[in-house]
Amino acid sequence: MIVKEVTDILEELAPLNYAEDFDNVGLLVGDYQAKVTGVLVTLDTLEEVVDEAIASQYNLIVSFHPIIFSGLKKITGATYVERTVLKAIKNNIAIYCLHTALDNSSEGVNAKICEVLGLSNPKILIPKKDIIKKLITYVPSSEADKLRTHLFEAGAGNIGNYSNCSFTLEGTGSFKPGEQSQPMKGKPGELHFEKETQINITYPPENEAAILKCLFESHPYEEVAYELYSLENFNQKVGMGMIGDLTRPMSENDFLIHLKSKMQATCIKHSKLLGKNVKKVAVLGGSGSFAIGPAKSAGADMLVTSDVKYHQFFEAENKIVIADIGHYESEQFTNNLLVDYLTKKMPNFAISLSESKTNPIKYF
Repeated sequence: MIVKEVTDILEELAPLNYAEDFDNVGLLVGDYQAKVTGVLVTLDTLEEVVDEAIASQYNLIVSFHPIIFSGLKKITGATYVERTVLKAIKNNIAIYCLHTALDNSSEGVNAKICEVLGLSNPKILIPKKDIIKKLITYVPSSEADKLRTHLFEAGAGNIGNYSNCSFTLEGTGSFKPGEQSQPMKGKPGELHFEKETQINITYPPENEAAILKCLFESHPYEEVAYELYSLENFNQKVGMGMIGDLTRPMSENDFLIHLKSKMQATCIKHSKLLGKNVKKVAVLGGSGSFAIGPAKSAGADMLVTSDVKYHQFFEAENKIVIADIGHYESEQFTNNLLVDYLTKKMPNFAISLSESKTNPIKYF
């Protein structure tokens, strides 16, 4: 396999357009056309991880966090970032990053936390806007069913748990074919009126190329009339954080013990305990203080996240308990998720979990 084939598989799980605007995801170092000798999965790409890849003779590192976050103006080896990138380049090792694309995936970071904590019925906590697109096209009514079916097969028309979703309007289209045209309907140089069906259908941006290819190949007209729109609607299946239910309520103390054990946390910082049972739990891996408001609005009893600042704990306002388990601790099982996913997709390929413990924070 080449690098591009592996990254295409990863983007089925976490399309890059899911990533936040501030982020730096995708192939950060390397050549998409390079043949892959093995895949090493890590939370952070550091020099020691590159050394591990070299020792294993693997030339693709799949990293959750991006080693290059802001622009590099030089690569001299003066910083840990420059040294890591330089070593990867010298040894022909590609580095691919998922970060917030995987954060926003319904099967990504937060789904894994829900699994580890045993939460049922997980739903997206903060649905993402502006990642739904809409296609409108016009087709002779006699051909509408056939075209609609082809568009469904190409990946259009899925809304939540529903598939094959579309809306149609009947009307009359007009056109005058040019002298050099070869129209399916009408004659060159003559104004023609045709009974047409307007098909309205939504789709995710990552499917756009396949859907347009299908449209042009399946549409009977020589010139295809179509319109594309970006919708502001929230996508309920994509977004930051998740919220789910414990199978049985726990006291706050019991849940914190459960949380510390399952997430392998050295310690937990938390807001004031409220003396009530925990049933509904919101989770957001990584820096998640921005989820405090949405978690309260969703009726969560506990928010599990990290990097909460001193004054942000006051935002609990006796309505929720905020539990900060540490950044690394909240995301560490992402590695297992990626290894399991890639192993299922590429069962006969060399895929390994990095043995390097990259957490920069130590506890005394």
